[in-house]
Amino acid sequence: MNIKNKLGRAAGMAATVAILWLSLTGAASAHTTRPLFFGNSGSNCAIQTAHGFYLTAVGGGGRTSDVIHTDATQIQGWELFNLIGIPSQNPLHYAIRTRNLHYLTAVGGGGRTTDVIHSDATQVQAWEEFSIFPFEQEVNIYGIETINGHLLTAEGGGGRITDTIHSDATQDLGFDRFTITCDHIVFGS
Repeated sequence: MNIKNKLGRAAGMAATVAILWLSLTGAASAHTTRPLFFGNSGSNCAIQTAHGFYLTAVGGGGRTSDVIHTDATQIQGWELFNLIGIPSQNPLHYAIRTRNLHYLTAVGGGGRTTDVIHSDATQVQAWEEFSIFPFEQEVNIYGIETINGHLLTAEGGGGRITDTIHSDATQDLGFDRFTITCDHIVFGS
């Protein structure tokens, strides 16, 4: 085998290894979400409803009732979350961690209108995984999908302390759109 063939073969093998590595880490995913802080647990992210209210993890998390409010008009401590990338998933999934290090859980994997979200998980299992994806026609607006394919919806577009979040939507109806900002930078930009 001449030197030209050896170099070509080595370059092909290197490209294959690079593509495999990128696909395993999620960097070459077909999903269009580009995580700004992939796996960085130190980033502070706020999730804003369609009507401009912020999601609040009541008590900073650790609850199974009165878990999420959608009536905050400014970002305080309980309105900050960490988006933790789960690189083994394709498309990329995220765990949403509260300020006191608990994870949001879509009860039953989604598809609910009552007892929808808990914030007491200390480990990431399937129900703590969410897909965050951009709406193609909107700039910096995202959907949050549960593990079983339902969209999180801020009832009434936000502004509530009871019946705040549902997880039963299967198509975009408007109130399932969220703006996500991390450390004052729009997520995915």
